[in-house]
Amino acid sequence: MKSILLLVHDDDGQSARLNSALDLAHVLGAHLGCLDVTPPLVYGGNNHGGFGDPILLNDEREIEARNKARLTERLKHAGVAWSWEDAMGDMADCVIDRAMLADLIVLNCALEDTVIPDMRTVASRVLMHARAPIVAVPEQAEGFSAAGRALIAWDGQGAAAATMRACIPLLQRACDVHIFMVRNGAGKVDADAAGAYLARHNISATIKIIDDDGVAIDHLIAAESQRWNADYVMMGAYSHGRLAETFGGVTKRMLKDSALPLVLGH
Repeated sequence: MKSILLLVHDDDGQSARLNSALDLAHVLGAHLGCLDVTPPLVYGGNNHGGFGDPILLNDEREIEARNKARLTERLKHAGVAWSWEDAMGDMADCVIDRAMLADLIVLNCALEDTVIPDMRTVASRVLMHARAPIVAVPEQAEGFSAAGRALIAWDGQGAAAATMRACIPLLQRACDVHIFMVRNGAGKVDADAAGAYLARHNISATIKIIDDDGVAIDHLIAAESQRWNADYVMMGAYSHGRLAETFGGVTKRMLKDSALPLVLGH
């Protein structure tokens, strides 16, 4: 994982994205590609979550120019290799277009009290179309603890397996790895096989398997993450069917409610 793509835009989630991307670039020895996206037309939100007046394109360009000046000054002293590209258009489309050679994409989960940009929708669309895993971080995240405790939410499906395989370099940096499986009859590969695969990469993982007992899977993942004191959650997305752009299910709820960074793959 030597190429990290970071979405840059002056919004409430930018600090969390930037800090997390820098943490990942440091620990993985990766190049950080910053993609600064200027939407062609944005609307200012109000305190009640509604839409305000349109912000002219020139105003948005000026905002992003100031943002670029601040961030590039920080990047000069960050101790990582980096590059910068400016783009204009839909955020998800721009990220998807540049993600072909990315090993990891850093985005946000849903942002609190922010209508535009809708980062949950951006993350969902990138997940549907890009082939690299994404790291979706909550707005309040101060960084990404790659050397911390990684919980793998295992469902025995192809998306979870592909995400885990792609993220072996990241999991090798974790101090502890925990495979958590909620048994519901849909899994094709059991958690023990996933643990054996990780062991071949010198990654020792504990395994816990439970029945759902009618409880929503995302609630069970959140509870186990808290109990085990996880630093991030890794999981496959859309493992129970593709719901196109208006995706739903566990992935949607995790992006909306997770208090931890998510590593997601499709």
